Order: sequence, then C-alpha cells, then structure tokens
Amino acid sequence: MYAKDASSSLVVTLAHHYDGLVAYLCRKLGFAQGNARATRDLAHEALHEVCLQLLKEEPQLGKVRVPIAFLRTLSQRRAIDVLRREAAWNRFAVCADEHPEFLSHSAPRTSEAEYQLDARQRIALLAQAIESLPPRCRDVFVLHKVHEWTQADVAAHLGISVKAVEKHIRVGLACCRVAMAGYLDDEA
Repeated sequence: MYAKDASSSLVVTLAHHYDGLVAYLCRKLGFAQGNARATRDLAHEALHEVCLQLLKEEPQLGKVRVPIAFLRTLSQRRAIDVLRREAAWNRFAVCADEHPEFLSHSAPRTSEAEYQLDARQRIALLAQAIESLPPRCRDVFVLHKVHEWTQADVAAHLGISVKAVEKHIRVGLACCRVAMAGYLDDEA
C-alpha cells in the first residue's frame, strides 16, 4: 500500500466515521467546556484540522494498522491543541481588557524582526521537545503544564497514580530544559 493510498483511506475512514468521531471527542472533551454547543464546535474544529493534516502529510503516514484508533488519537490531540490556542487567546484578551495600554506599546522597529525570529525558534524548539515525549508523558505534561490541571486531576482522568504523573512531569520538564539549554544559558 502506497502512502498516498494510506492517506486517502484515512480520509475516507474519517468521512465515514465523522459523526462517531465527533461524539467520541464530545465525550472525551466534555470536561473542557461546560457548554455542549462549544464542545461540539471544538470537536468539529479538531476533526477539520485532522483532515487537513492527513491531506498535507500524506507521504509521512506510512501504513496504519487500526485507522479508527489512529483517527481517535489524532483527533483528541488536535482538540487539545485547539483548547490550548483558545486558552492562550483568552489570556491575551483578558490582559488586553485589563490593561488597554498594553496594546498601544510595540517593540522597537529595529529589533522586531529579530525578536519574532528568536521567539519562533524558541516556540518551535519547545513544541518539538513536547511532541518528542512518549504519548502518555506528553498527555500528562500538556494537561498539567498547559491546561493547569492538578496532578490529582490528571491522574484520575488518565487512570494512573499521582506518582506516575509526577514522573511524567519530571521527564517532560527535563526534555524541555535540554531542548532550551542554549537559550537558557544565554539568559543566565
């Protein structure tokens, strides 16, 4: 089976099981939103991103043994990404509401491009470090550090012990520190 065939079969599977995947995400992510409509919208957005990813990254997919399980995992991770973006945007909006002068300040023009490049590089390194974590470790790290869940809540949600959560967080932090070592040394 060619990679292009694997990608198109995954897109066909996604289209065939679309409503089931939406329901799956709504069950999984119901904790994130109090509003059922918002949860459903989030599920649709995540599945849209999965479809785009499948269409864009077809040569890298290879052969998938259980397509529906693969799509569930992929859609759940995209939904977490969507939640992360919404949380970041909400934090920015609150900051802008509380401090309107924040929006009127800008970086000096001489360093704006340099600053943006540096920030993009740091974010890419950090995202790469988080993506390189094993799936369970990544889920724990993102829930605790990004979504600010307590360790006990993460443990209960994932069905693991609090000690395991602590271990995964330590591993995630160590991986991030190693990835950012060059930048951290420059700031010290």
